[in-house]
Amino acid sequence: MHHHHSARDNPHSHSHDLENADSTRIGWAFWLNFTFTIIEFIGGWLTNSVAIMADAVHDLGDTLSIGLAWYLSKLGKKASTEKYTYGFKRLSLMGAMINGVILIVGAVWILSEAIPRLVNPEMPVTEGMMGLAVLGILVNGLAAYKLHGGHSTNEKVLNWHLIEDAMGWVAVLIVAIVLHFVNWPILDPILSIGFTLFILINVIRYVVQTMSLFLQGVPDLATRNAISKQLLSIKHVEEIHHVHFWSLDGEQHVLTAHVVINCLIDNEKLRALKQEVNERLTPFGLSHTTIEFELPGEPCRDDKDHLHTHSHSHAHEEIN
Repeated sequence: MHHHHSARDNPHSHSHDLENADSTRIGWAFWLNFTFTIIEFIGGWLTNSVAIMADAVHDLGDTLSIGLAWYLSKLGKKASTEKYTYGFKRLSLMGAMINGVILIVGAVWILSEAIPRLVNPEMPVTEGMMGLAVLGILVNGLAAYKLHGGHSTNEKVLNWHLIEDAMGWVAVLIVAIVLHFVNWPILDPILSIGFTLFILINVIRYVVQTMSLFLQGVPDLATRNAISKQLLSIKHVEEIHHVHFWSLDGEQHVLTAHVVINCLIDNEKLRALKQEVNERLTPFGLSHTTIEFELPGEPCRDDKDHLHTHSHSHAHEEIN
């Protein structure tokens, strides 16, 4: 992937048709899921099945993710403005947070419906349940098939969600068939609770991850260590500090660092050094980088408190 120079100069240069195809595919999946979620809530209510309600919440979550992904992928492509200098990539993190909160509320609601039913389970309408389950498998299968040409991380994640949903409906179908022949109504709330806990665990993990990106945590420690190692291996680089590595949206990363040089340097050498830093950083595909070079004996501008305990022997003469 070495197209990031052209992409940075002109954000609209790379393959517009591809993005539109992405958008159309995601749009398709959205409308399919949206219509189907409404059918499910009504169906769950009519068939008196909490398992279907739980699946409806799951699908509602997916519809929201798809809708947000669709909307935000359009918004996120907007170029940066004077006020929002990093562009709008972080909107997708906000979308993920909102989505997570909605899913958690939904899951809690389902648990409050399903747990009392463990005590006195009610028999769902099995025929309706089977019908909805078959429809669910078909709809999610079709949506997954529609998205399966996608390459963006967004689409891969959505595709996985849709496959997961189809599997959920297979479970509902099996329970419906069993209930049709055997009178074990407790299976319905059990399946519902199982689903909901599965959703909750995943969502909470996801929300924690999103929070850490929001708080500008390092998106990936291994990458950060690799970057530091690359910079330190450059000739004349004595040490690096104030390395800040964070992410706009989980995929587009930002790096700033101070690089301490151990020899006096002229323009020619500085240019070569910058060139080398550039080459070392290219494989990481960073979106924004700022590198500050510190010359021998120069105190670091960001170390205001401990200027006088600076490690360089020249630092004292500089200050006094």
